[in-house]
Amino acid sequence: MSVLRQSATELLAKLNAGEVTSVQLTQAHLDQIKQHDGQVKAFLRVDPAAALARAKEIDDRRKAKKPLGLLGGLPVAIKDLLCTEGETTTCGSKMLEHFKPPYDATVIKKLKAADAVLIGKTNLDEFAMGGSTENSAYQKTANPWDLARTPGGSSGGAAACVAAGMAPLSIGTDTGGSIRQPAALCGVTGLKPTYGRVSRFGLVAFASSLDQIGPLARTAEDAALLLEVLAGHDPLDSTSVDVPVPKYSETVKQPLKNLRIGLVREHFGEGLEPEVEKAVRDAVEVYKSLGATVKDISLPHGKYGVATYYIIAPSEASSNLARYDGVHYGHRTNEKQMVAELADERNKLVAAGKTAAAEALDNPLVRMYRRSRAEGFGPEVKRRIMLGTYALSAGYYDAYYLKALKVRRLIRQDYDVAFNEVDLIVGPVTTSPAFKLGEKVDDPLSMYLVDLYTVSANLAGIGGISIPCGMSRNLPLGLQLQAPPFEEERLLRAAHMFQQATDWHQQFPAMVPKA
Repeated sequence: MSVLRQSATELLAKLNAGEVTSVQLTQAHLDQIKQHDGQVKAFLRVDPAAALARAKEIDDRRKAKKPLGLLGGLPVAIKDLLCTEGETTTCGSKMLEHFKPPYDATVIKKLKAADAVLIGKTNLDEFAMGGSTENSAYQKTANPWDLARTPGGSSGGAAACVAAGMAPLSIGTDTGGSIRQPAALCGVTGLKPTYGRVSRFGLVAFASSLDQIGPLARTAEDAALLLEVLAGHDPLDSTSVDVPVPKYSETVKQPLKNLRIGLVREHFGEGLEPEVEKAVRDAVEVYKSLGATVKDISLPHGKYGVATYYIIAPSEASSNLARYDGVHYGHRTNEKQMVAELADERNKLVAAGKTAAAEALDNPLVRMYRRSRAEGFGPEVKRRIMLGTYALSAGYYDAYYLKALKVRRLIRQDYDVAFNEVDLIVGPVTTSPAFKLGEKVDDPLSMYLVDLYTVSANLAGIGGISIPCGMSRNLPLGLQLQAPPFEEERLLRAAHMFQQATDWHQQFPAMVPKA
């Protein structure tokens, strides 16, 4: 079997047994990128020389029997939203086209300490704002299962590269479903940890109370391995929670006994395609066969999740993105051209006798701010900045933002009540398989509704995982599991149980060679 079809856990075992080297493994994935990424467009940047040099260094240390980190030479792809020292970090935006951070994000430091080979930076919706990876300023990523369809978003590149055999592991971020939704549409495993479980230091912020970093991988066992590296308290992140990190890679294989599963009534209504509902219900039957009991539960305030999210997230985005003014870093407009145009406008108005209008023109500094932001941000980012600024403005703060925060509390309370009765909540990730590129891009409301089943976990701050559970029209379908705060171990063990009993996670797009 090709190394491109083997799980990260299997590859690590071969590395440790000397059956394959990190250089060979890295080269195999680089070859797959070279052959197929021209169509998939999962990566924004790949540095083969640096990756191979890092792989050789790890091979040399292994040969010399020196201690290695947990990932010991495995290639890992990084969503281009995480600061990497001296390497361009664009966030999929023209605003940061030439930005090279002077430091590493905490998760990047942890990956390097664990001896990962950082193979490249993956594409995303601009500043992680989108559900289809069509909002990137640089390219649109395609789904490896069908190049005419979306891989999901905003971590579309991170999910697509794993599905396409271009990396065994990748790092994504999830603000409203941006790990779980693309994982479902690409047929891979994606985990959004509890808010505070993984440090956000060095993550370029979209919505600071919602963003969370997590793993995308072939299997739950692989996700456990990667989460063990990423998780942990970080004093550089004030929202990082100081709680013990289990040995996920060791406990993931332990089956859960007397598992109580909750099935949310509200998840099976209008808009959910029959094939998706059938796949989810079939998955529940698998859990029953493994000894789980199932109970119908209700999350009554979940129907307000999308509306609540699209007030809170844009509000935080408008605040976070205010820093991009063209002065300290980021895109800055052509000032010489701008000053000349401003002078020309003023002269024409004065010549026409419109002195007051000439005096009312922006001063050069204000004009520079406005033009820099107008040129640097794409349409979806501008839309969300305007939504958030409006929701936070005088006279509307109480009516929108404050009310949304109150509903957010009610959504969390629904989960608290439910988890008194069940251990996990099971349901769909998306209403349908991957939709066609271009299908929703001009309909923001339709695009926002793709997050219907995922945003509530972010609003509540709990963990969730997407695992493959079926196929429809030769496209993958995902099953979502949600757990109480800091119960990632439970999520991973439950996901592994399902994957031991099924083979949906072992399905591959045609572009991944069998041998």
